[in-house]
Amino acid sequence: MTPRIDASIDALVAGTLAGDLRSASRLIRLIDDGAPAAWQAQKRLFSHIGKALVIGITGPPGAGKSTLTDCLIARARRDGKSVGVLAVDPSSPISGGAILGDRIRMNRFALDDAVFIRSLASRGHFGGITPATRGAIRVMDAMGKDVILVETVGVGQDEVDIARLAHTTIVVAVPGLGDDVQAMKAGILEVGDLFVVNKADRPDADETVGYLQNVFRRTPAGEWRRPVLKAQALHHKGIDEIWQAIAEHAVYRHSAAPALKARQRANCEIELRSFLRQGLQQALLRKLDAEPGILEAVADIVAGKSDIYAVTDEILGKLRFGEEREEEARAENVVLRPG
Repeated sequence: MTPRIDASIDALVAGTLAGDLRSASRLIRLIDDGAPAAWQAQKRLFSHIGKALVIGITGPPGAGKSTLTDCLIARARRDGKSVGVLAVDPSSPISGGAILGDRIRMNRFALDDAVFIRSLASRGHFGGITPATRGAIRVMDAMGKDVILVETVGVGQDEVDIARLAHTTIVVAVPGLGDDVQAMKAGILEVGDLFVVNKADRPDADETVGYLQNVFRRTPAGEWRRPVLKAQALHHKGIDEIWQAIAEHAVYRHSAAPALKARQRANCEIELRSFLRQGLQQALLRKLDAEPGILEAVADIVAGKSDIYAVTDEILGKLRFGEEREEEARAENVVLRPG
């Protein structure tokens, strides 16, 4: 039986599909908060997505990601395209909300009805984005945005998740900060579709460009050869070249190359497994919250009357995980049995 969707969710879905910013904002908030009704709303939106171009912007702190994002908004608007922006910011340790507030940093577009900028708190997630990012992308897609820019939090070491969400991933590097070593550590060299050496007026910019170009020199025939571009986002230089590279990558993507299909399949599997884990975790937590014996078991463990392992087995057994635990125990006995 399909769960009933609250009338207010119906209104938010309808408003989002009509391009209403307030409805989309409220729906993204529900997604970010993990509200159960938001899941049903996303199912309703699914048949209306797939038209927007999603561009990810990642790189280490201080590389100029926000400035570049601002320039790309302006470039897209010059072509008459509507734009959605998701800026993933660090979380406040007190409120859990976004600290930086990129809507303030990009306030020159505040009065442009064709631009919708939303900050999301990372909430301690280490992939550079938040688990709610994909849902927020789909909301912006469903409301009719032509281009969606996703700026990661900029943790610098583990920003590969964005490549699973974006059609084109831009890695922003800065001369003099050891970005070549940083990129190799984080695996960003594998996930980036094009590289931008920002602040290219610095004297060692050409050295960084040369390093990255040498890395991609041996790209196999038929595969996308990642361009390395110089830019000065603060002075709006190099933006047209970046925009052109994004367009060229779109042509490559539409060619449906075998390597690209394999990547899409792998990303889809990762997303499905992630959704299944979320669903199982939520279902298990609901059962645990309804389990009356937990508080009593805690008291017994603290008093030394029970051990935590036996109590865990007992509670999981009540939740119908008993057979799985027994199979694990039998497997452990086989492994540990001498000779």
